Amino acid sequence: MGTTQLESVPEPKYWHLKTVLSEALDSEFSVGEILPNERDLAARFGVARATLRQALEQLELEGRLQRRRGVGTTVAPPRMGVAVGSEQHTWPGAAGDAWQPVDCTVAVPPPAVAGILETGRNEQVHTVRRSRVTHGQPVAAELLYIPDFSVPDLSAIDAPSGAARARAVLRELPRLELEGQDRAVELGSARAEDAKELDRLPGAPVLVVTTRFFAEGRTAAVSVATYRADTCRLTFGDSGGVEIHHDPERRAS
Repeated sequence: MGTTQLESVPEPKYWHLKTVLSEALDSEFSVGEILPNERDLAARFGVARATLRQALEQLELEGRLQRRRGVGTTVAPPRMGVAVGSEQHTWPGAAGDAWQPVDCTVAVPPPAVAGILETGRNEQVHTVRRSRVTHGQPVAAELLYIPDFSVPDLSAIDAPSGAARARAVLRELPRLELEGQDRAVELGSARAEDAKELDRLPGAPVLVVTTRFFAEGRTAAVSVATYRADTCRLTFGDSGGVEIHHDPERRAS
């Protein structure tokens, strides 16, 4: 790599450097590749290390870079599309579902979820925990709340907990005819348990997607999925296949 000197520009130097670095990420580095150390990068672009750190921090906020403890700064994978406007209605665990079952317990859900499910104050429900990984990195964690009436034959399954129990619950759900679903999305902060699972610090920005599944005229299940905001983007439509260019002079197509 040659040495690139930055010309005098009216915008903050770190912001111009961010653009130059972004172009270098697109043309010279692959996903997961570790960037050179700060000293070498600062020398290449002819800037102070403080300026370089500002640019790297901005690229991390935008999801272009990931700083991994014990590894260094790596090129982040493309943002994963989270479809919130899709007309396709399927039960969790259907063919093509990218979520992986982790565990299943029986417990009283949070009051807000109990209100949506219209269960009693102390009524327990099946709580399936699932995770989603892309390019070897955790990007989302989900809690799926399913009342007994949605899986009436589950008592015959000898799997008290764990991933096997989770898969059993998901196999039972399609016995109900899915009548529809709706989603709500909000920006939030990662709780301690979510942050640990998503390899982020507590308080990191996340997208919380709450999905209600309807069957037999009532809410049959509720999903609360927490996505890393730095690795995901919302899509409105069935395909979600919009190509995103990071160069501001090029438009999404």
